[in-house]
Amino acid sequence: MFERRQQSSTSRAGIAGVHWSRVEWPILAVAVCLLGIGMVFIQTMSEADLRYDRQEVSWESHLRKIIVSVPGMLLAFLVRPRWLRRYAGLLYSASLVLLALVPFVGQVRNDARRWIQLPLGFDLQPSELAKLGLILGLAGLLYRRRLQTSQEWAAPLLLTALPMILVAAQPDLGTALTMVPVALGMFYLAGAPGRVLTSLVCIGALLGLGAWKLELGVLDYQLKRIDVWASTFEPEDLILNQKRGAFHAFQARVAIGNGGLHGTGLGRGITNQTGHLPERESDSIFAVIAEEGGLVSGGVVILLYTLLVCLIMISAASIRERFSRLVVGGVGLFFMAHYFINMSVNMGLMPFTGLTLPLISTGGSSMLVSTAAIGLVLGQVARHEPSLGEDSFRF
Repeated sequence: MFERRQQSSTSRAGIAGVHWSRVEWPILAVAVCLLGIGMVFIQTMSEADLRYDRQEVSWESHLRKIIVSVPGMLLAFLVRPRWLRRYAGLLYSASLVLLALVPFVGQVRNDARRWIQLPLGFDLQPSELAKLGLILGLAGLLYRRRLQTSQEWAAPLLLTALPMILVAAQPDLGTALTMVPVALGMFYLAGAPGRVLTSLVCIGALLGLGAWKLELGVLDYQLKRIDVWASTFEPEDLILNQKRGAFHAFQARVAIGNGGLHGTGLGRGITNQTGHLPERESDSIFAVIAEEGGLVSGGVVILLYTLLVCLIMISAASIRERFSRLVVGGVGLFFMAHYFINMSVNMGLMPFTGLTLPLISTGGSSMLVSTAAIGLVLGQVARHEPSLGEDSFRF
C-alpha cells in the first residue's frame, strides 16, 4: 500500500517533485504579458532610431537578452526548496563577492563602475544579482528567527547593510535604497513587531534627511538630483530648469502629459521622434508607454504589476514551509519596490534614480534576475515540502 501511494505521489509530482496542478499559471501569464509589452515598445524604439538615423536602442539585443534569461527562469523553477535553503547563505555570499570584484574589474559608464564584461558581449551588473541574493540570504537567516528579541536583530541588519554599502559605493544609491523596502517587508513577514519596524523607518528617514541637509555621505550629483526634485514641483519651476538639472525630469513628465488618454500611437511620440529622453529604453520606458499608449496603456501596466505582486503575495501566504514563504514573499516585495519607485520617478513623485522596470525595460542583468525571480516563485509554490514549524498551519 505504501509503495502504491508513493508511486501515485511521484506520478502527480512530475519533474523534480513539481506538482503541476499547483503551478501558479496566472503569475506566469502576467509576467509574459509584461514581457510582451516591453518587446513591443523596444521594437518601436528600435524602428524609430533606424528611421531617424540613430543607434541608441537595439531590438535584436533586447531579444537576445530575453533568450538568454529564459533558461535562467527554467533553472530557478527546477530548484528544490531544501537545496535552496541549504545553499541560500552561499548564494548570498557569492553575490557579495561579485560586488566586491566590481571596483577591480568593473567597467565605468556614466561616471559609475557597475558592470563586469562577460564573454559573448553580456554585461553583468552584480548589483542586480545582489537583490536576489539578499532575498535568499534573509530567508535563510529568518527561517529560524522571529525577530522578537533585540539579540535576533543584529545579523539580519548586517546582512542587509553589507550589499547596500557595496552597491552605494559604485555609486548606485538608487539600487541600494530598493533593498530597504524588501528587507523591511521580509522582517515583517518573519514576525517582527510593528513598533520596531516603524522605529527603523523613522530612524532611516531622519538619517536620510540629515545626510541631505548636512551634505554628508552623499555625492554632489546625488544632492543635485534631490535639490532639483524638491524645487521643481510646480510646472513653472520645472520649465525654468529644463535646460539644467531638470532636463531628464522635464522630458519624462512632458512625455507622460503628451500621451493624454489614448496616446500618440506607437512610434509617434516626441520621445521616439527626437530621442531627447535619456534612458528611454530602460529607466524611462514607462514615460514612453504613457506617451504612445496614453493613460489607458499606462494604467494597464500599473494594473498588471499590481496584479503580479498580489498574486505572488497570495501564493506566499498559501505556503506552509517558512523558508519558501519568505523567498516568495521577498520576490513579491522586490517587484513592488521596483515598479513603485520607477513609476514614481517618471511621474515626478521621487528624485530621479537609475532603476529599470522589471520584465519590460531592456538590460541583461535586470531581465535575468527578474525572470529567475519568477521561476523561483513558480517552483517554490509548485512543490510541497513538509514542515512542522510553529507557524506551518498559519494562513
